[in-house]
Amino acid sequence: MSKRDYYEVLGLDKNASAEDLKRAYRKLAMKYHPDKNPGDTKAEEKFKELNEAYEVLSSPEKKQRYDQFGHAGVNGAGGGGYENYGGFGGFEDIFGDIFDMFGGGGGFSSRRRSGPQKGADIKYELSITFEEAVFGTEKTIEFHKYENCHTCNGSGAKPGTSKKTCDQCKGTGEVRYVQRSPLGQIVNVKACSQCGGEGQIIEKPCSTCNGKGKERKRKKVKVKIPAGVDHGSIIPLRGEGEPGTKGGPYGDLYVVLRVQPHKIFERDGYDILCEIPITFVQAALGEELEVPTIEGKVKYKIPEGTQSGTIFRLKNKGIQNPKGYGKGDQYVKVVVEVPKNLTEGQKDILKQFASESGEEIHQNRKTFFDKVKDVFGV
Repeated sequence: MSKRDYYEVLGLDKNASAEDLKRAYRKLAMKYHPDKNPGDTKAEEKFKELNEAYEVLSSPEKKQRYDQFGHAGVNGAGGGGYENYGGFGGFEDIFGDIFDMFGGGGGFSSRRRSGPQKGADIKYELSITFEEAVFGTEKTIEFHKYENCHTCNGSGAKPGTSKKTCDQCKGTGEVRYVQRSPLGQIVNVKACSQCGGEGQIIEKPCSTCNGKGKERKRKKVKVKIPAGVDHGSIIPLRGEGEPGTKGGPYGDLYVVLRVQPHKIFERDGYDILCEIPITFVQAALGEELEVPTIEGKVKYKIPEGTQSGTIFRLKNKGIQNPKGYGKGDQYVKVVVEVPKNLTEGQKDILKQFASESGEEIHQNRKTFFDKVKDVFGV
């Protein structure tokens, strides 16, 4: 199969500048890169063709021979393979740009984080009562965590001794090696196996921590819980997590609150809901009731003829917003209780009441299901 013209492959003419070549190659290489087209053989072939074309045209000497003699002038150059691509001006730089855009996929190096690193965070679940969540409180919690060893102050070395610079990586913690690949020479970086990437070796480890530099301890921390927190609220305590490495800062402690349910109250945001039972007489005649709130009992007068399920609002009797945006309200739902186990005298009174209201007690009334049958004929 005859090869296409290299300028045609890149979509350029012979007057294209070096910058035009570079720009066109970068754009097309991004489009047909194997990492963006996994399993697409056509894209892979186009990518190889692009590499071959750019390898020739990016070299002034080869470009001159190609312009004069065509493919015959550069016979053996490229040839559709990748093995000759490490060292032509600007070629590796372009691939570095492309690999960076792919997030390092197949890039020229795989660098590890060798500098100071922050310690791990800790999650602690704390159970509190409904009242503690509403009004706020202070708790002391206990948990296990790693701390820098008290004997060696976190160095891992026996007191009176020090770490030795690793002779394999010369203290860098990294070992580099060059590997040839279809994309040219790739510099790989990996953690030094001798020192584990630390750059230093402990010849005489601390007897307390066995060279780890850390020991597990039980710690007590005071947690201030602001008023108005809710179930699932998180209180961060900076620097109370695990110690960092190589001089890095401590991690953080995240206290997750679990609020216990209340026997009377329920919460809806910063509002409080509750139900209170009232008698038939109270509902019919009205009465001043003592209503429970989170701050104690308050008096509230319900009007005559209050129906079961009616909801009353007690303004500013809810929960304080922890950000200082005021308080919620309390909503009270009254439920009329039907009396049970009536005496004969009580029954007579109710019958008299029904009679005066024009209600016929013993009248045969259609049930709900009788009415359904009348409507649907079933």
